[in-house]
Amino acid sequence: MNKKRIGVLMGGLSAEREVSLKSGDAVHRALLKQGYDSVAIDVGRDLAGVLRRERVEVAFIALHGRYGEDGCVQGLLELMDIPYTGSGVLASALAMHKLYSKQAFAAAGLTITPYLAVRRGESITANSLLFGLPAVVKPVQEGSSVGVSIVKHADGLQAALDEAFRYDDMALIECYVKGQEVQVGILDDRPIGAIEIIPKREFYDYEAKYTDGLAEHIFPARLNPACYEKVQSLGLKAHQALGCDGYSRVDFLVAESGDCYLLEVNTLPGMTALSLLPEIARKGAGLGFEQLVERIVLSAAVKAGLSTV
Repeated sequence: MNKKRIGVLMGGLSAEREVSLKSGDAVHRALLKQGYDSVAIDVGRDLAGVLRRERVEVAFIALHGRYGEDGCVQGLLELMDIPYTGSGVLASALAMHKLYSKQAFAAAGLTITPYLAVRRGESITANSLLFGLPAVVKPVQEGSSVGVSIVKHADGLQAALDEAFRYDDMALIECYVKGQEVQVGILDDRPIGAIEIIPKREFYDYEAKYTDGLAEHIFPARLNPACYEKVQSLGLKAHQALGCDGYSRVDFLVAESGDCYLLEVNTLPGMTALSLLPEIARKGAGLGFEQLVERIVLSAAVKAGLSTV
């Protein structure tokens, strides 16, 4: 693999562009440090031409959000016969779409929060919510908590929907569940640990995720042993339910009752200094950042049938 030219795809066109640039830069530096022939590529609509010009043989996808995490880039790479890291077209698209992923999770017997899908232009009032308030409103295809609001009073529902509709033509209204925010790391299609997040804001929003000091990370998550094993098992089941490949991060809310409410699967989790998968890999599997990056690259090579020697 160290003879292959690896293109690190970063930036892109989504609302998570800035985070992706940080993830991609960290991955690119890690690959160079280990002697790989790596080139950083800021992804635009001319991606196909850039990949050809740079003679990219393997793609490390460090994109987040639309056009990178939703199967679009994966499809282009498939057409160009370029092996890539992470999940394939279908799993990526399913994971990115919060409505369809919820339907897949429910079909697999996983516990999800009650929800209502709302399209732009539909008239919805708080009284029409069978699960009542408080509720969480989010765009159906964004990550990093972009466009997410917590609605506590009926007069705040429309403003929250308007915010979600800034990013998508469909929004989800989910029942608010009080519980521990627990995230499970999956690497080489097996769980490697669960971390607990305690945000210092109302919830684990965009600012808390990417601003040092706005969230406390506790590893391992403060769960009894049986619940800890359960949430890891459920994380793997969610990863498999969507047909994910290689690695992912699976987000849960764990209620006092012990119920584990599955929120989402992130097929391209962050790889920044504050990102959770690298922390889980370090503390749960003994893998430093550079080792984690190499494992992800090698898993892509194995999937594509390339030599890893």
